[in-house]
Amino acid sequence: PQPRPVRKILMTEVKAELVGNVWKITSKPGDEVAEDDVLMILESMKMEISVTAPRAGKVKEIRVKETEVVKEGQVLVVLE
Repeated sequence: PQPRPVRKILMTEVKAELVGNVWKITSKPGDEVAEDDVLMILESMKMEISVTAPRAGKVKEIRVKETEVVKEGQVLVVLE
């Protein structure tokens, strides 16, 4: 039998651009998202900052919970 072709899956890590609290998560694993869709909202210094998808794809995992404090550069969401 022929070996099955390996499907290359591109994973994209969406990272926090600042220190803040996870205010609201608006996506869940399995969701199909378009580029610039809001994945979650962070709160920092009384401001709401939307975290958006850098490209279209499927949400593979969400690595934070609501109310969690996140650090700059921390992975929040993984897209495939």
